[in-house]
Amino acid sequence: MKFDELARLVESPSLNIVVTSMSSDSHTWNLVYLQLVLEELGHRVVNLGACTPDEVIVESCLDQRPDLIVMSSVNGHGRHDGARVIRAIRGCPELAATPVVIGGKLDVAAGADGGVTAELLAAGFDGVFTGSAAIAEFRAFVAALPVPSPRELIGATPTLVDELTPVGA
Repeated sequence: MKFDELARLVESPSLNIVVTSMSSDSHTWNLVYLQLVLEELGHRVVNLGACTPDEVIVESCLDQRPDLIVMSSVNGHGRHDGARVIRAIRGCPELAATPVVIGGKLDVAAGADGGVTAELLAAGFDGVFTGSAAIAEFRAFVAALPVPSPRELIGATPTLVDELTPVGA
């Protein structure tokens, strides 16, 4: 980690967040919107873009080690795509405890939830956001997440001279 990156983290701790759609969803406006919302809240965002294959999501998250994974769908197939992707994420030991949320238009059925929320929570999502209150609820969810301290981010490396072990000790 470079000194300027560390200095920025000390001044303004934030979450590292991956935003993505799923393989069947070609929409990008929703991803850009979510990225802007999260950046406005002070977080760092990696946007994987539209039509992201499951394996690319998992590999990217393994590389990034995000504090939160945000999946968005507006084509109505999020129910099925999301259930498939969350199985892959939860099946990866390094990502199993990472908070993952999904939102948008998750089913092609109009109106009622039809059990989509319960189904996706049972599949392993930590949050499901749909409907008119989705963004407000999403913001509240993100605000409640613990922000890692700079010491946690650098592996608790001693930073004060008196914490260092003298040479030859």
